[in-house]
Amino acid sequence: MPGHKVDFHPEKGTVKVTVDGVVIADTDRAVVLMETGIPPVCYVPPEDVAEQYLTKTDHTTHCPFKGDASYWTIKVGDREVQNAIWAYESPIEAAAPIKDHMAFYTTLVDSYEATHSA
Repeated sequence: MPGHKVDFHPEKGTVKVTVDGVVIADTDRAVVLMETGIPPVCYVPPEDVAEQYLTKTDHTTHCPFKGDASYWTIKVGDREVQNAIWAYESPIEAAAPIKDHMAFYTTLVDSYEATHSA
């Protein structure tokens, strides 16, 4: 698409995600994706995600600018938040900075805090 841009830079603060009071992600190493036509998205390295609360689903989507996305459901106690997380496990070369990093639908989790430092 002419004029469509995808750019990445390190988040200069922290990202913390909770569901039912449980911290699902907490990092100061997020990568921010800036893409034409969509708000910025923080991608969290998998080492900073509490993967014991995640279950990979069969849901997938395709983006011509990033590749194929896989999805995870968050389960805390009896609560399940379906397909709340996505990641590009094998992104196209231009999207390599977010390989395996996880992004969260901020409207599906209880708390999504991104604190930006100077």
